[in-house]
Amino acid sequence: MSRENFRSRLGFILVSAGCAIGIGNVWKFPYVTGVNGGGVFVLFYIISLVIMGVPILTMELAVGRGGRKSAVLAYKNLEKPGSKWHLHGWFCLAGCYLLMMYYTTVTGWMVNYFGKFLTGGFHAGMTGDEISGMFGTMLGSPGSMVIFTELVVVTGLIVCSFGLQKGLERVTKVMMICLLALIVILAINSLTLDGAMEGVKFYLVPDMQQIEQVGLFHIITSAMSQAFFTLSLGIGAMLIFGSYLNGGKSLLGEAINIAVLDTFVAITAGLIIFPACFSYHVQPDSGPKLIFMTLPHIFTSMKGGRIFGSFFFLFLFFAALSTIIAVFENIMCCFSEIFGVSRKQSAVINCILIILGSLPCALGYNVWSGFQPLGAGSTVLDLEDFIVSNLLLPVGSLIYLLFCTSKWGWGFKNYQAEASKGDGLKVPDWMRLYLTYILPLLLLVLIVQGLIG
Repeated sequence: MSRENFRSRLGFILVSAGCAIGIGNVWKFPYVTGVNGGGVFVLFYIISLVIMGVPILTMELAVGRGGRKSAVLAYKNLEKPGSKWHLHGWFCLAGCYLLMMYYTTVTGWMVNYFGKFLTGGFHAGMTGDEISGMFGTMLGSPGSMVIFTELVVVTGLIVCSFGLQKGLERVTKVMMICLLALIVILAINSLTLDGAMEGVKFYLVPDMQQIEQVGLFHIITSAMSQAFFTLSLGIGAMLIFGSYLNGGKSLLGEAINIAVLDTFVAITAGLIIFPACFSYHVQPDSGPKLIFMTLPHIFTSMKGGRIFGSFFFLFLFFAALSTIIAVFENIMCCFSEIFGVSRKQSAVINCILIILGSLPCALGYNVWSGFQPLGAGSTVLDLEDFIVSNLLLPVGSLIYLLFCTSKWGWGFKNYQAEASKGDGLKVPDWMRLYLTYILPLLLLVLIVQGLIG
């Protein structure tokens, strides 16, 4: 059977960017920026994307296009006889399952909040305690948590069951266009608020005082970690889209296009949040609760807040769902290729597996709240996110890097030839020194810091 390809280059860019654009941009990026000093963090985040994120993304796409299969079999097609690089493919598959076990739960929160704003559950005149209570009530309800999580799972797998072109590519194109329109509308609204420019200044202008308060090394490593999380690197989520590509365009150029679109959404999400925070005198370093406890208070205080709140959580849902269906595509393709089942069969089997796998996270705030794996106050979500963000993403990225540069793996020349195939930017010879000796050290620093932290 011939391998399905993207219908258009635009489809590839939007689907790949959709995989990158998700919770990392619209939930994690704003609050991590807030707690890491604003503008100085954004500066190092962009630097990290350029010097670390884009090269690794190029490698992951190259392994996919060169191997023409999902992670396990792509490695097998490219590795030297007798070598075991394909074992990383199994970790990629496990990482995608683990990511979806909590990603779908957080996306369920977004659907819940969209419904509450749309139906008037959030309304003008609510106190801060009432808004905080809404979040606590949602987390404390096992039924609500499970229903919204599984609704997200089923929706994502139904889309993927229709195939690459008829399902994933067609739906993602519509969602991404809606997402980009919504984010621009919301950003313009925030920038017109009184005091908005103070928020923009905090967000985009580096402040030496913030460096002293937070710590330069902590800011840099946090920015590096966020660059990998936002691009979904290291677990094969991007590799699968490389396997659907022909050789018409060079992969370095395509990786840059994906990173630019991903960064545009992340930066614009901050332009929604930080001007609003400063306009309504809300601390921008509220942490993970920024989206679900702080912003609803802002929306219920502003004119037309119910409409803008509905738009905002619809935007969050589109961003998260674009990642979910992209990762589901990788899971389903891997499963079909390894076990020889059809796409429809893979969808049904994986729907059951992911529904069951997501239950610990969905119940971790209520029925299983006594299980605190990382210490007092931690949850199942914290453990799953720690494993993915601090281990699987950076370690997986290091393995891709070693595979593409070492003589025991695919080798730099083979990687360079595949990544440079087609029209567009080529991987230059001078990058070999940086990719072989310097970038691995940066990744090791990130891994050690993540484990220590």
